[in-house]
Parts: sequence; structure tokens; C-alpha cells
Amino acid sequence: MANLRTLKKEIDYRLEEVLFDCDMAMCFQPSKEQEVFAVMQDAVALRNDLFVKVMNPAEPHNPSLVRKHYAALRAEMEDSFDKLFERLSAINEKK
Repeated sequence: MANLRTLKKEIDYRLEEVLFDCDMAMCFQPSKEQEVFAVMQDAVALRNDLFVKVMNPAEPHNPSLVRKHYAALRAEMEDSFDKLFERLSAINEKK
């Protein structure tokens, strides 16, 4: 199981990457500011949701379930942030 501090830092790092890419997209395509801003809002909401899940495992007294919880959380985190990057890419590809 990962250290909770490390896991929270990784969530924040991924959020920073999404927000940086969104900021760059708004600089180069100001006409799509509203769509990019919606991605930014979803990213912050995802970060907050993941932090709640990190701090509240389903069964804190059962080590096996805690490991499974954090493994599932890590997979969800990767999938969710990948979807945000895909949304941002789709916005940038539109003419």
C-alpha cells in the first residue's frame, strides 16, 4: 500500500498537469475558453472526490480490503485523469 501522503501528492501532481495543459489551451485558443474552463472545473471536482476516497477507506480495520480499496482508487485515478486529457485533446482538435 502506498503512503497516503504520496498518494495525495500524486493526485495533486496530476491535477497540476491537467490545469497547466488547460491554461496553455486557453492561451492558444481563447475562443474555446468556456469548454476548457469546464474541463478545469471537472478536474478540481475529481481531485476533491479522490481526496475524500483516500481519507475514507471502505473498511479501515481490514488490511486486505484497504489494499484493494487503494488499488482500485489508483486505477480510478489514472482512468479519470486520462479521460480529462482526452476531453481536452478533443476540444483542441475542433476547428
